[in-house]
Amino acid sequence: MSFNCIILDIQDQIATISFNRPKALNALSNELFDELDQAVGQIRNNKEIKVLILTGAGDKAFVAGADISELAAMDALKSKFFSKKGQDVMGQLETLPIPVIAAVNGYALGGGLEAAMVCDFIYASEKAVFGLPEITLGLIPGFGGTQRLARLVGNNMAKELIFTGKSLTAAEALEVGIVNKVCPPESLMDEVMSTAVKIARMGRVALRAAKETVHYGSQVDLETGCKIENDNFGLCMASPDAKEGTSAFLEKRKPEFKGELF
Repeated sequence: MSFNCIILDIQDQIATISFNRPKALNALSNELFDELDQAVGQIRNNKEIKVLILTGAGDKAFVAGADISELAAMDALKSKFFSKKGQDVMGQLETLPIPVIAAVNGYALGGGLEAAMVCDFIYASEKAVFGLPEITLGLIPGFGGTQRLARLVGNNMAKELIFTGKSLTAAEALEVGIVNKVCPPESLMDEVMSTAVKIARMGRVALRAAKETVHYGSQVDLETGCKIENDNFGLCMASPDAKEGTSAFLEKRKPEFKGELF
């Protein structure tokens, strides 16, 4: 399937979605959200894909925010639907049963930071810029940013960034815990791909269990979180991958994981 606003590439069990509106700094539009939803659905239904990378086309922006020209023409009801569409698509990305890595190569502002935060972790170019500047437009983040940023960096830091609309450099984003790693621009995708390849060698069942356990466990009390971990640990042991992994360890060889999710 061809797309107008994104590029979907699949190679060797690793999928890459690139936001592809470079003239608009990859701004999020209704059409882009529709295409992103379709692409995520394809990835969810593909048994072979084990990792997804999310990045931006061009060298200026990951995503510089929502498409303001489109947003400015909306009334209250249309803007509410637009926000809900964005939240739903972000939620689909966040709950993919495979690891998702954001490769932030430039501006990640507004919806761009919101898209990056639904990924499992973020690698950033030294030229990347992060922020939620919606307040400067008389608005607030509408694609989950108020909720995910607070969970990521704490309420006080999130409120300062949202109330002021200030931007962070890649180094500052690393310091406050938004970013996992900062790379020279020319080596960003190599670093991301290296990590993706390492993850893709692991078993699909264990990867899904690990992602679900951390994600849902972080939203509940410790006792309930440990119960989620206990259940998923047992499910992993029921997978052929666990038998392969333990056998390979005892036989001093590299495991070949072939477990399936469906």
